[in-house]
Amino acid sequence: MALEVFHKDETLQMRRKLIGQSCRLFFSHDPVKIMRARGQYLYDENGMQYLDCISNVQHVGHCHPSITQAAAAQMDLLYSNTRFLHDNIVLYANRLAATLPKKLCVFYFVNSGSEANDLALRLARQYTRHQDVIVLDYAYHGHLTSLIDISPYKFRKLEGQKEGVHVAPLPDTYHGIYREDHLDPGQAYADTVKSLIEEAHKKGRKISSFFAESLPSVGGQIIFPTGYCKRVAESVHEAGGVYVADEIQTGFGRVGSHFWAFQLQGEDFCPDIVTMGKPMGNGHPIACVATTEEIADAFTANGVEYFNTFGGNPVSCAIGLAVLDVIEKEDLRGNAVRVGGHLKQLLLQLQTKHPLVGDVRGVGLFIGMELVKDRVSRKPATEEAAHLVRRLKEERIVISTDGPWDSVIKFKPPMCFSIEDAERVSTCIDQILGETVPFLEYCLHRTAMEKYPAEEDQKTDTLSVINPSTYRKNNDTLCYLGHGNPTHSLGFMSIPQSRFISF
Repeated sequence: MALEVFHKDETLQMRRKLIGQSCRLFFSHDPVKIMRARGQYLYDENGMQYLDCISNVQHVGHCHPSITQAAAAQMDLLYSNTRFLHDNIVLYANRLAATLPKKLCVFYFVNSGSEANDLALRLARQYTRHQDVIVLDYAYHGHLTSLIDISPYKFRKLEGQKEGVHVAPLPDTYHGIYREDHLDPGQAYADTVKSLIEEAHKKGRKISSFFAESLPSVGGQIIFPTGYCKRVAESVHEAGGVYVADEIQTGFGRVGSHFWAFQLQGEDFCPDIVTMGKPMGNGHPIACVATTEEIADAFTANGVEYFNTFGGNPVSCAIGLAVLDVIEKEDLRGNAVRVGGHLKQLLLQLQTKHPLVGDVRGVGLFIGMELVKDRVSRKPATEEAAHLVRRLKEERIVISTDGPWDSVIKFKPPMCFSIEDAERVSTCIDQILGETVPFLEYCLHRTAMEKYPAEEDQKTDTLSVINPSTYRKNNDTLCYLGHGNPTHSLGFMSIPQSRFISF
């Protein structure tokens, strides 16, 4: 079959007609048509190469030959459902068990992270006989109805918060209620969960589980403060609930120093349920729930069989085993430490140079760079982040934003990402940030000059300062240019909203 069946414009036109418009594309204003990929590189219909900084699903690299060979070989032998006895599922479960604390020794295989989290919710409710769930603000745990209900990132745009869902503050030490200067932010944020539990109990409600990504991704590439998870688990257990660690974005060695991100919280912390997915099959749909014998026994005791047609089939497990092999043979955890550490240092250097860079945080190849309008208020620089993403695309680097205000540039590349890739990205970001402020000043200046032309002998290509009274008189949008204290600004400009430059 030819690589390209339709011209890009025809493909886009057909997609708009045939595919639901809520299924959005990257760079929707000018989508990239990707025809093939290898390692950390994507190739469009013209053979142009793009550096992929965001495909954490293709964990060991796009189209890794070991993965495709394992898939093809097993598919040529057997691709049955899981009611037949087969070695692959137990071989894979045994390999996963070796990466986890001993008590997490029972596995349920499914097809997606959403399925895994939905099953984890069922396990928790069956084991505790409680219904309520505590989640973190801005959390996203999947697209099923049961998971939209426990995902503030989604339910706030829909029907709102259900009575049995309790939202704890995101332990964000940059924007949150307890910041980096707090003596013990881990304890302080854990106490907010304890307070939620107490309030729920006063209303006669009981907690089944605390659900959290081990490193919140949609929340903005957040790193939990030390001790947070252990203290939350203690409060949740005292309330008769269980701790569910969502490792769907962060598992399988992405943090480098550990195989699972929850292990960053120390050896004395262990969740009761762990969900995993995205990187597990390197693009093939496979996911899993790991839990304790006690929780699994309670689920079995309800008398209802759990059957998943495709979960844990021989092909999926062969792929999963191949992914584990590649992680080990190519030392991808070690690569995450080396390359991720180098990338983080490069971004920290940019922070010292560019006022737009407010914070750099992360571990391994899970890194966020937050852009702010000024470092005192920490006001998110959403538009500037979007501009940076678009400019990087022009440099053939694929990256995207996350966080409550889409102001965090996120890095979750394939684990084969190299030192050279990190330096290329950093160099491009440096150049783009260097041009961003002059670009904005120029656009705003030219727009203002069109509406408020100066006398011929006063016209200039430098920034004009317009009297703020013009803003009040014309009811336009007042724009402040510059960083930090307005007294150090480059000027104020009054721009009608209809003419505001969108970038």
